Amino acid sequence: MTRPVSDRLLAALDPQPGQTILELASGTGETGFAAARAVGPEGRVISTDFAPGMVDAARRESERLGLDNVEHRVMDAERLDLDDDGVDGVLCRWGFMLMADPGAALAETRRVLRAGGRLALSVWGPPERNLWASIPRRALMEQTGAPPPNPDEPGIFALADPERLRSLLTGAGFAEPRLEEVELTYDFGDFDGYWRFIIELAGGTAVALRAMPDEEREAVRERVARATSGLGSEDGLSLRGVALNAVTE
Repeated sequence: MTRPVSDRLLAALDPQPGQTILELASGTGETGFAAARAVGPEGRVISTDFAPGMVDAARRESERLGLDNVEHRVMDAERLDLDDDGVDGVLCRWGFMLMADPGAALAETRRVLRAGGRLALSVWGPPERNLWASIPRRALMEQTGAPPPNPDEPGIFALADPERLRSLLTGAGFAEPRLEEVELTYDFGDFDGYWRFIIELAGGTAVALRAMPDEEREAVRERVARATSGLGSEDGLSLRGVALNAVTE
């Protein structure tokens, strides 16, 4: 369901045989693995994440795929343990928005990127255009009485404002970025499938829900069910989303 975003990132980065590509916040690594195939055996992908568990998962998957040109490292994007001008391209899907200081991370990215090298990144667009994520988050706040999150703090929508993203990139020394909206659709066979997705994969919302008492969690579930009741069809539940991709040098 999220492949359109990765495809557009890779097309913008345009990795070439023999290049060294750095992936930040790689998670399980699938976007970087596509770059590894593009750079070939003479090239290299440095797959990094702040979470050791994610790095281990990416390492297992690259081994399963037989990729010999991927190096896996635990690394803080705000303090990159890499030489200046050491990589030809940087790839980051849905990572900068979750960092405590995205400006510092972007400055570090600029430092390690060679002249003429590209950064291709993706963040999520605004909440009203990403109902798959904003509906359960709103239901959780309504149930608990929690205030809305500070839009400047790390979170899924922290860089949804194109002007803030543009300002952070140019402030870190990058050229004026090219921004592109990428639409996608989350399709679920039924509401139960969507709820499992929320509980298992929806980031901070999932963590908060799993920590709640069963009765409170069920109340949130009912709120989400009501909010999505008009979005279903005979084929299941379909929720639209939009990512904001940026490429710059």
